[in-house]
Amino acid sequence: MNTSRLQDAITAYQQGRLTQARDLCDGVLKEAPRDFDALHLAGVIALQQAEPRRALAVLDAALAVSAAHASAHNSRGMALMALGRAEEALAAFETAATLKPGFAVALNNKGNALRALKRTPEALAGYDAALAARPDYAEAWNNRALVLLDLKNYAEARSAAERALEINGNAAEAHNVLGLALKALREDKGALASYDRALALKPDLAEAWSNRGIVLQEMKRSDEALASYDRALALKPDAAETWNNRGTTLDHLRRYGEAVASFERAVAIDPQYANAWSNRGVTLVEQGRGLDAVESFERCIALAPDNADARWNLSLCYLQQGAFAEGWALHDARWQASELALEPRTFTHREWRGEPLAGKTLLLHADQGFGDAVMFLRYAATLEAAGARVVVEVRRPLASLAATMNGVAEVVVYGEPLPAFDLHCPLGSLPRVFGMRADNVPLAEGYLRAPEESLARWRKVLGPRSRPRVGLAWTGNPTHKNNHNRSIALGELISVLSADCEFVSLQKQLAEGDVEILKAHPEIRDVSAEVTDFADTAALCALMDVVVTVDTSVAHVAGAVGAPAWILLPFNPDWRWMLGRSDTPWYASAKLYRQSSPGDWAGVLARIKADLKRL
Repeated sequence: MNTSRLQDAITAYQQGRLTQARDLCDGVLKEAPRDFDALHLAGVIALQQAEPRRALAVLDAALAVSAAHASAHNSRGMALMALGRAEEALAAFETAATLKPGFAVALNNKGNALRALKRTPEALAGYDAALAARPDYAEAWNNRALVLLDLKNYAEARSAAERALEINGNAAEAHNVLGLALKALREDKGALASYDRALALKPDLAEAWSNRGIVLQEMKRSDEALASYDRALALKPDAAETWNNRGTTLDHLRRYGEAVASFERAVAIDPQYANAWSNRGVTLVEQGRGLDAVESFERCIALAPDNADARWNLSLCYLQQGAFAEGWALHDARWQASELALEPRTFTHREWRGEPLAGKTLLLHADQGFGDAVMFLRYAATLEAAGARVVVEVRRPLASLAATMNGVAEVVVYGEPLPAFDLHCPLGSLPRVFGMRADNVPLAEGYLRAPEESLARWRKVLGPRSRPRVGLAWTGNPTHKNNHNRSIALGELISVLSADCEFVSLQKQLAEGDVEILKAHPEIRDVSAEVTDFADTAALCALMDVVVTVDTSVAHVAGAVGAPAWILLPFNPDWRWMLGRSDTPWYASAKLYRQSSPGDWAGVLARIKADLKRL
């Protein structure tokens, strides 16, 4: 009777009628509690019904009856994996593989346990052993692709995923993994197509919806990315990583309140999720909640002390709030921050950190953008006064202007041979060494000069002046991560133009569509084709009655030569403009125009327009 009922249970299990199969197994076990086959089947059914604790208990009972059964040890390992007990699961899979040499399923599961334990090279060996035993094992090829992604061997991961799909082209999970490999290889369109194929086969594959959101965000299709994340979360609401990625997309859409809520869901699910704490901090800064952001960055750093992005962002947060000592103390995190991707210079000479300089030659070298270099060149005069011979290395467009700085003995173009020197210092490290604060800034009145030959040439190009001249710069470097917030569309800026002024474009790089707009507005003189370097920019700034500019290198050049500069700032400005003030300690000739809320350029432009009428 037990044999017949057990066979009925096996048939029901094979047909997917799990509840009926479980009931039949229970009936067998009431009469024969130590029936191994019924216990084993009951454990497997419990696994498929997502009851790992019950599965473990039943499988332990089965193995107490027959300890040498390889499949039961393998099933027990799967129950332990589901319970997060990967170390014990590994032992179970190893026992199964020992009892049954060439047991491909157990070897594959062993690889899964090793991967969960971060023993990545050993996990790869586990999958290779499974494939040696069974070369057409599609799941093992797919898992091999995943571990190769962990090892950043993206090309080989792609090949492994493609091999899995050659064996089983209807495996949604393998299409998803192929998408991951293509994404890592920067083939975003191919990745998106792979995720879409995965979802066509398995619409409830939450991971594919989530991964699809990531690639859509990379493609700047934020609304579609958000919809994809929402589909993923409807299927798997406890996926902390998806909540985090959703928050990043909402931040990009400037829906900051919703973004913070998403990050907070992520850390509620996983309080140890360091990146979500860091991202929460970034968005809190965007909201103007600097103190809350400091706490969030500090939570991230406590969990992940090596997280350079969080330390860098915390540095900027402190500096923006005027907490300069705290900010400069963390400022060297810029060398590891992923968003900057800086390449530290390697010199045989040591870095200067404030020791006496009398009789020494000090090399100052630019480490960030042109604006930072212009801002910190002011310290050359201080260094010369301390007894140093100052050599400055900058990129070619800045060389002629840097040579006008008092205290600079020699300027070298980056990439050309360097003269002999005793010590070196990145320009971006000078504020930390000197303890720069708002109340101890040297040379705020202007410290660079437009070269006379540049001034003479531009006076001739511009000709006689009959009306106030206004220089315009509306966008920064398009590769800057915050350029979409700090820049303004030329079509929007035109709304402030007045016939009572002569406008001159100070833009060197023109965005798509700007050329057509400039052609349609001849009241703006476009001299970009004749601007060769920052010496030309400095001369143009010096010849303007006022420079109206967003936060870009033009703002720094105008301030450094003492030209009147009206600087348009986003709601969350770069650290150097701090918060809540209309002036800046760095440039006495500058006036700051701040957004009153995120994205509110209209209010800024209304004030600019009113002030232009007073020129």
